[in-house]
Amino acid sequence: MGTTRIAYSGIAAIIIAVFLTAYQAPLGAQQSDSAIRIGANDLGGTVASSNGPEAGVWVIAETTDLPTKFAKLVVTDDRGRYLIPDLPKASYSVWVRGYGLVDSPKVSSTPGKTLNLTAVPAPSAAAAAEYYPGMYWYSMINIPARSEFPGTGEKGNGISSNIKSQEQWVDTVKNACQSCHSLGSKGMRAVPKEFGPGVAGWARRTQSGQALTQMALGLGYMGIDAALKNYADWTDRIAAGELPFAKPERPKGLERNMVVTMWDFSTPKYYLHDGISTDRDNPRLNANGPIYGAPEESTDLIPVLDPVTHTASQIRHPVPDPKTPSSTTLPMQPSAYWGKEPIWDGHSSLHNAMMDSEGRVWFSARIRPAPNPDFCKKGSDHPSAKVAPQENSARQVSVYDPKTGKWQHVDTCFSTHHLYFAKDANRTLWLSAGGPQSGVVGWVNTKLFLETGDSARSQGWTPIIVDTNGNGRRDEGDTRLTAAFYGIMPSPVDDSIWGQSMGIGFGRMNQPGYLMRIVPGPNPAETALTEVYVPPEGAWSPRGIDVGTDGVVWTPLASGHIASFDRRKCKGPLNGPEAASGKLCSEGWTLYRMPGPQFKGLPASGSANHAYYIWVDRYNTLGLGANVPIASANGAESLLAVVDGKMVDLRVPYPLGFNTKLVDGRIDDPGTGWKGKGLWTMSGTRTVFHNEGGTQNRPKVYKVQIRPNPLAN
Repeated sequence: MGTTRIAYSGIAAIIIAVFLTAYQAPLGAQQSDSAIRIGANDLGGTVASSNGPEAGVWVIAETTDLPTKFAKLVVTDDRGRYLIPDLPKASYSVWVRGYGLVDSPKVSSTPGKTLNLTAVPAPSAAAAAEYYPGMYWYSMINIPARSEFPGTGEKGNGISSNIKSQEQWVDTVKNACQSCHSLGSKGMRAVPKEFGPGVAGWARRTQSGQALTQMALGLGYMGIDAALKNYADWTDRIAAGELPFAKPERPKGLERNMVVTMWDFSTPKYYLHDGISTDRDNPRLNANGPIYGAPEESTDLIPVLDPVTHTASQIRHPVPDPKTPSSTTLPMQPSAYWGKEPIWDGHSSLHNAMMDSEGRVWFSARIRPAPNPDFCKKGSDHPSAKVAPQENSARQVSVYDPKTGKWQHVDTCFSTHHLYFAKDANRTLWLSAGGPQSGVVGWVNTKLFLETGDSARSQGWTPIIVDTNGNGRRDEGDTRLTAAFYGIMPSPVDDSIWGQSMGIGFGRMNQPGYLMRIVPGPNPAETALTEVYVPPEGAWSPRGIDVGTDGVVWTPLASGHIASFDRRKCKGPLNGPEAASGKLCSEGWTLYRMPGPQFKGLPASGSANHAYYIWVDRYNTLGLGANVPIASANGAESLLAVVDGKMVDLRVPYPLGFNTKLVDGRIDDPGTGWKGKGLWTMSGTRTVFHNEGGTQNRPKVYKVQIRPNPLAN
């Protein structure tokens, strides 16, 4: 009888829990708190667990009823209340996710309902940690001690002599590894059983798939023996049960006002680098229009999302030269996920997309093999080739006109990476090169190109020359740096072009990462002069750049900071013998520590957090204010904003492994307040299948909005 009584008690408890989880009141029914005003297209209610109301947790509603998979998530307020606004008509699976919890059972519902949900406390620390952002897991990596540097090579400590300091090692971990592969994601912190544990398992996994060459280069530059041993130690400890030493905080304050809408597009086998929704200088352009993705090496099929009809489609990027190499030829070992299949089939290497003032979409894209035409090379009469001849270009430029469906291609002599338009009469498109090796910065006069189709006449490039003789002009007494731009941004306040070069972790050259300011002058190939700046002591290696309408420059640093640089604060001359050191204006810098844990043994002034890039919200398209910088903090799986000197961490918890690279903001309807605007971003990891959902997971488009309060609709 005692056993029977216990069994029946358990069944009763389950029935009560299910009732509480799935309780739905019809539209207009009385609620315990009338402040939740649920419209016909909303879902709302309360979230509670055995611990009481659950504040700062996420409620997720997802459907496959629309033409493409669709989901929306919000955060509960301080009383555990939530409201998901503006859901398309469909049947949704709804559940709760939060730190200290495990996912609640999914409940079916439709818009217009009150839906009270029961959260489920995590039964163990290990279960709770499965929902932590990646950086809490990868902060467990044991960074070699300062005494191990400089590396002593294969016959010494296994660390390559390329790596001179602990900071350079961390720079490599973040900028050569984390930026592409979401290090702390489930797919990275657990080695596939096919490869086995330890160093041998890591050696084999880094040969899998079509990124083999890039991973071999990165590991080799670090010192492959030390790198594999370091990573194997990390994952072996996790496999043995070790858990993160720090715990994330739940969203608070403004972070609870976030609404995230997401759509699937592209396929599970392809990945995206980033995408575009509007013109950088006119966020009202392309209102409610399509979002275009840039799928880099994975495919020539550009994914397109129509967010109004919830429809995903594709546009094929043409390959003008049949000899253009394909990613199918990249060397690889079989993958634990895809076997022997080379899942990437791209020729075009569509890295970055920008929209011009007429709605055309410009891509940094490969249109031919690397060897350049003769007009780029030594002996040419091209003005730029006379100064800095270019033998090869890894990637060029393409432009797509949605109005006509036609493509054009600019055959650039310089390699292209990121790209932004200047606000001049020629709508000059300035392009970074990515790595530092070329030592040049290039541009395209898009007005001239669109009128003539003449690639040679429409382009130019200049080397990086610092005025170290201090006479205010470029001549033989100045210093040329081998430091091309990675991030690039024409200034909105003057004719200068700001850029940023990579440190050793990405550039694989023994030089610091710089902020750089080019003043082109009347004949840029011969007159452009550059100022360079390095971060102050204790901070290092910028990645990504943007400039506000106030002229303040923002960049994230591999040291775990977001930094601003205000040239107006500089007190002394910015040229002369010390100009190439980059240390002439330390007073221009302000540092903000990113949230999150730090690697053990490193100074607490920085964080293990990492950001791929940064974007300044010049026109308040998100709702946190004008000129607010927003970093793509893929370590924290969030968008990280600096608002009045404080961090606002907009974490996207679903699917786990949110890793984005670039964002842009668009205003679809200025008359509807927060509902008519928002940020657009998308999946940026190369290994989509490492994230939640595995090989069924598809790249996503995310729209992020900030409403006045957590219950606004």
